[in-house]
This record gives sequence, structure tokens and C-alpha cells, in this order.
Amino acid sequence: MTTFVDRVELHVAAGNGGHGCASVHREKFKPLGGPDGGNGGRGGDVILTVDQSVTTLLDYHHSPHRKATNGKPGEGGNRFGKDGQDLVLPVPDGTVVLDKAGNVLADLVGHGTSFVAAQGGRGGLGNAALASARRKAPGFALLGEPGDVREVVLELKTVADVALVGYPSAGKSSLISVLSAAKPKIADYPFTTLVPNLGVVTAGSTVYTIADVPGLIPGASQGKGLGLEFLRHVERCSVLVHVLDTATLESDRDPASDLDAIEAELREYGGLDNRPRLVVLNKIDVPDGKGLAEMVRPDLEARGYRVFEVSAVAHMGLKELSYALAELVAKARAAKPKEEATRIVIRPKAVDDTGFTVTREDDGLFRVRGEKPERWVRQTDFNNDEAVGYLADRLNRLGVEEELMKAGARGGDGVAIGPEDNAVVFDWEPSVMAGAEMLGRRGEDHRLEEARPAAQRRRDRQAERDEAEREFDDFEPF
Repeated sequence: MTTFVDRVELHVAAGNGGHGCASVHREKFKPLGGPDGGNGGRGGDVILTVDQSVTTLLDYHHSPHRKATNGKPGEGGNRFGKDGQDLVLPVPDGTVVLDKAGNVLADLVGHGTSFVAAQGGRGGLGNAALASARRKAPGFALLGEPGDVREVVLELKTVADVALVGYPSAGKSSLISVLSAAKPKIADYPFTTLVPNLGVVTAGSTVYTIADVPGLIPGASQGKGLGLEFLRHVERCSVLVHVLDTATLESDRDPASDLDAIEAELREYGGLDNRPRLVVLNKIDVPDGKGLAEMVRPDLEARGYRVFEVSAVAHMGLKELSYALAELVAKARAAKPKEEATRIVIRPKAVDDTGFTVTREDDGLFRVRGEKPERWVRQTDFNNDEAVGYLADRLNRLGVEEELMKAGARGGDGVAIGPEDNAVVFDWEPSVMAGAEMLGRRGEDHRLEEARPAAQRRRDRQAERDEAEREFDDFEPF
């Protein structure tokens, strides 16, 4: 059964915002109480947060779909809807968040570091918030916005100071088990280690972490063996340690050729040239291993490597190795730039920035793109004529109609607001700014040529009543 997962595809959905409420205050002897519809609540966010107690992405491998709660709708009596609860997902230290195209969205390192993977939708305004001097009793409210729905990829890159790399069965697991309190699986067959193992080593006053990366083989950077899956765990390590087997039974292998093969794979993977390296000749407790180590050591030192002869089984040479690693780790930590407090950067918008664009497409359609127009469209109840008229007023005040005319739009041309896969398309008719004087019955707007059937039926009934009253007034008794 899989107990370690370092790459998952996560489907996250933030909560939808609650709808605003259209309500009028009703109280005995107060027929004109005014609008009292409350705003809808905000939808919950989906937040990824580093938690030191989490070491794997296994939970998200089994349950890849996560959703935050929706905001509650507003109610009459100026009662606002409750905000949706944020969904906080704990992830291991060193998790990288990418989109489906492989672009890095966030690199989560350090306890408490967080990233909003999906933003909750904002709640719609109730008619109490929409009331103004000219629109005293709006017969509509704004809809809540839908929350973000995204697919992200989580990749875990182990955060360690030292990485042990080498061929399978070179003794990396045995070495980490004696240098630290880690208890990895140890056996006499290749690819015993299937997941990275972490251990904590104390050498004098320096405490550092050491990672046992699963065995690499030639071609690992192209996907052979387990290398492609676990080479990413080497990226964050400050020091690389080549663990070479001096007692291998394979006739075509020797420590020097093993070192060349692993170095070639590290170069092919890229980004690791500046890491300090040590060479460990392991298994010197075996007679043939001791002789081979003494034979190849001068050649390795001539290449510029610091070489240590050790035996994980016999606990030989471990103290010198641990202190040498502590020295390199201390130098790497001292060379890192000091962390500074996060600066708040304010980038004001340009004075002439309208916040939207109008483009004419090949088929003659005019497309409007921008944060405000697209949000206003999502918040509009198109079953309510007054709400549609309010949208027209907002777009006009923003300058959309002016830009459409500059782009060459004429009455009757098609206009789309939003992206191609989710846009509202309508035939554009130039209009003028209008306020309460253009409004008729609640929920209606006279600027629309075709009213709702219910509104038309009310007008027909009113006309019939008016006609009946006129006939009654004209009636003369005998």
C-alpha cells in the first residue's frame, strides 16, 4: 500500500457567494418602510498551508476533490448572509504549486506559509445597499459570484540540508540509519528504498537534516528507474554526498565509473552545479572493499573531491563524515541572504486606465473584457428587467458605450461581455443615462423593448380597469 506520495493533481473549488435579498420593510401602519434586503455572504476560500506535521501528499492522492462552503443568502430585515468557511488544506514543507501547464504558482517553504488556491466568490448586494436618492426602492438585488474552480498540481520537494545520492544498494539507507535516528528499510536487493527518507544529525553545535534519495541509475533524468520521480528532492539540498559502493559484485562497475554516471545524470537534470560535494567510499569493512577504496581514493582527490572511507555496518569513519557535513552546512547557511520582512508594494493604476478593453473580432462581434464588466454581468439577474437596466447604467457610467462607439459599433451590432467560453451576448442599442424617472413598476425598466409577460399582463388588467371606470363614469341612469 502506498504510504508516500510526492505528486498529486488537486481539484479545488471555492465557495459561491450568497445572493443578495430584495425585500421591503413591512410594519403595521408603515406601508412605505423602505428596502431592507441584506447582502449575501462571501464564499469560502481554499487555502494551502504548510504544516510541519504533514510529510506526504497521500491524503490528496485518495481524495483529490476539495470544496469550500458557500456563503448564505441575505434576508429581509437587513440581515446579512453568513460567510462561507475557508477550507485550509495542510501540505508538507517544500510543496510547489503548479498549474496544468507546469507554471509555478507558489513555492511553499516554511511553517505557516500559505497560498490561496481558489478565491471564494463575493456575496451579492441586497436592495438596501443598492438604494440611492434616485432609486429609493430597488426591486432587485445582485447575485452572488461563483467561486473559483481550479486544477492545480502539488509537487513535494524535500527540504533537507544534505542529500545522499548513488546507485541502488550503495548503502545510503544504512548510512542514514547510523548517522541519525531514521529507520529506513534495508535489504540486499536493488531499489529497496522507494521513497526519500529523512533523518536529523547532530554534530557538535550544528543540527542538520539528511535525505536518502532513492537509487539513481544511468538514464534517470530521462525517466529510467526511480530517478525522474525523486531527482526533484535533491534540488533544495545544500550539500550532495556521493555514496559509492566499494564491494559491488557487478564486474562492469567501479567507484569512479559510478561517480561519473551519477554526475552525468545530475548535470542532465540541471541546476545543481553550484552545490558542494563529498565522496563517501562505503563498505570498507569488506576486505576487497578496503583495497578498492585505497586504490581509487587518490584519483578522486585529484579531481577535487573530499573523500571519506566509511563502513555503515562497522560504524567506521562516521564521526569525521558527520562533522565535515556539518561544516559545509554551516557555510551554506551563512552564505544565504538574510530573510527580510515582506514588503507591501502598492501599484496604483494609471489615470487613463479604463479597466476594460473593447476589441472587434473577425466575425464583426465586439468583445468587452475587464474585471468590472465581467463581474457585473455575473451578478445580474437577467430575469429582472430593473436589474438589467441597472447593469446598463453601470456599464454606461464605466464608459463601455463610449468605447464601443469609438471602436465603430452601431445599433444592432453584437456585443459579448466575457471570455469566449462563458460570455453574455446581446444586440447593442445605444442608450442614455437614466435613473428613477425611467422606472415603472417594481422589477421593470421602460428602456427594454420587450417587458416580461407578467408585467404586460398587469398593464393589460390595469387598462381594462381604467376602461371600466370610464364606462361607469359615462353611464347615465334612466
